Amino acid sequence: MADDQTAGVTPPRPGDPVPQGGIDPTQVFASPPPPPPQSGGTGDGDGDDGMPAGSSGPPPPPVGTAATKEMGYDDEDLKILAEVGNYRFGTIADALTNDNITVPAHPETTFDEQGFLIALRGSISLTRDEKWRIIQAIPKLSQFQIDELVRILTEEKQKFSELSPKHLKQLMLLEKKHTEDWKDLQSLAVQNVAKEQESAQADEIRKQLGL
Repeated sequence: MADDQTAGVTPPRPGDPVPQGGIDPTQVFASPPPPPPQSGGTGDGDGDDGMPAGSSGPPPPPVGTAATKEMGYDDEDLKILAEVGNYRFGTIADALTNDNITVPAHPETTFDEQGFLIALRGSISLTRDEKWRIIQAIPKLSQFQIDELVRILTEEKQKFSELSPKHLKQLMLLEKKHTEDWKDLQSLAVQNVAKEQESAQADEIRKQLGL
């Protein structure tokens, strides 16, 4: 899905007109998508996504369960868990809705549309524009591509959830940014509907006037 750059084609952006039948799947990504995160590492530097590498260890305990050193957590884990409180990866995105995000008709495929949007909005690997383009490409995606997307998005959430508490502050910042992006898509969708209604009303007035 990353042939658009080599072909010299600029991927469409939210607000751009969408061709009848959806955009071509090859236009979804402006660059190849990153691989899923690893739950642990051996390096000491920061990863390309801004996440610290090498902080392997047990995943954060469930909310309400006190973390202890006997459970395998170190001082840094305990410090960050105290700072983030009840935050766990996904809790911010879980508070979002799918309101105003319309899934285009897809007669060739069958899937849980709302579940698909929930998985998509929770991704912190995809940009705002990529999420929008994925939605607009749905009519042209095969059943295999849809199922694979759901699998990848589900795996992404699971792997980020399994990272040690050392990642929680960065994850919280990333998740906040991506939830704002999703809200932005919702606002743009409302604006587009309003523009379409205004255009339809103007067309009707011209028709009545015989213009």
